[in-house]
Amino acid sequence: MRKLSGIASTAVVMTALFMALSGCQKQEGPAEKAGKEIDKTAEQAGEKIDKAGQKLGEEVEKAGEKIQDAAKRDKK
Repeated sequence: MRKLSGIASTAVVMTALFMALSGCQKQEGPAEKAGKEIDKTAEQAGEKIDKAGQKLGEEVEKAGEKIQDAAKRDKK
Protein backbone atom coordinates (compact mmCIF):
# COMPACT_ATOMS: atom_id res chain seq x y z
CA MET A 1 0.00 0.00 0.00
CA ARG A 2 2.86 2.33 0.82
CA LYS A 3 4.44 1.71 -2.58
CA LEU A 4 1.18 2.56 -4.37
CA SER A 5 0.88 5.74 -2.33
CA GLY A 6 4.43 6.74 -3.30
CA ILE A 7 3.73 6.11 -7.00
CA ALA A 8 0.53 8.15 -6.82
CA SER A 9 2.34 11.01 -5.08
CA THR A 10 5.09 10.94 -7.69
CA ALA A 11 2.52 10.98 -10.48
CA VAL A 12 0.74 13.96 -8.93
CA VAL A 13 4.00 15.87 -8.50
CA MET A 14 5.11 15.06 -12.05
CA THR A 15 1.75 16.16 -13.46
CA ALA A 16 1.91 19.42 -11.50
CA LEU A 17 5.46 20.09 -12.74
CA PHE A 18 4.49 19.33 -16.32
CA MET A 19 1.53 21.69 -16.15
CA ALA A 20 3.63 24.42 -14.54
CA LEU A 21 6.37 24.13 -17.16
CA SER A 22 3.93 24.14 -20.06
CA GLY A 23 2.46 27.38 -18.73
CA CYS A 24 5.87 29.05 -18.74
CA GLN A 25 6.20 29.35 -22.49
CA LYS A 26 7.75 32.64 -23.47
CA GLN A 27 5.27 35.05 -25.00
CA GLU A 28 6.50 37.35 -27.75
CA GLY A 29 6.35 40.99 -26.93
CA PRO A 30 5.92 43.85 -29.38
CA ALA A 31 9.68 44.26 -29.83
CA GLU A 32 10.14 40.61 -30.81
CA LYS A 33 7.24 40.80 -33.26
CA ALA A 34 8.59 44.03 -34.77
CA GLY A 35 12.05 42.47 -35.05
CA LYS A 36 10.67 39.47 -36.91
CA GLU A 37 8.78 41.76 -39.30
CA ILE A 38 11.94 43.81 -39.90
CA ASP A 39 13.91 40.63 -40.62
CA LYS A 40 11.23 39.41 -43.01
CA THR A 41 11.09 42.75 -44.83
CA ALA A 42 14.88 42.94 -45.09
CA GLU A 43 15.03 39.44 -46.53
CA GLN A 44 12.37 40.28 -49.12
CA ALA A 45 14.18 43.49 -50.03
CA GLY A 46 17.43 41.55 -50.44
CA GLU A 47 15.74 39.11 -52.79
CA LYS A 48 14.33 41.96 -54.87
CA ILE A 49 17.74 43.63 -55.03
CA ASP A 50 19.29 40.36 -56.21
CA LYS A 51 16.68 40.03 -58.95
CA ALA A 52 17.19 43.64 -60.02
CA GLY A 53 20.95 43.11 -60.11
CA GLN A 54 20.54 40.04 -62.30
CA LYS A 55 18.21 41.93 -64.62
CA LEU A 56 20.66 44.83 -64.83
CA GLY A 57 23.49 42.41 -65.60
CA GLU A 58 21.47 40.87 -68.41
CA GLU A 59 20.67 44.29 -69.87
CA VAL A 60 24.31 45.38 -69.71
CA GLU A 61 25.32 42.16 -71.45
CA LYS A 62 22.76 42.76 -74.21
CA ALA A 63 23.98 46.33 -74.64
CA GLY A 64 27.58 45.10 -74.86
CA GLU A 65 26.61 42.61 -77.55
CA LYS A 66 24.86 45.35 -79.54
CA ILE A 67 27.92 47.56 -79.29
CA GLN A 68 30.16 44.73 -80.50
CA ASP A 69 27.80 43.99 -83.38
CA ALA A 70 27.76 47.67 -84.37
CA ALA A 71 31.56 47.84 -84.22
CA LYS A 72 31.86 44.76 -86.44
CA ARG A 73 29.49 46.30 -89.00
CA ASP A 74 31.47 49.56 -89.02
CA LYS A 75 34.72 47.66 -89.77
CA LYS A 76 33.25 46.11 -92.89
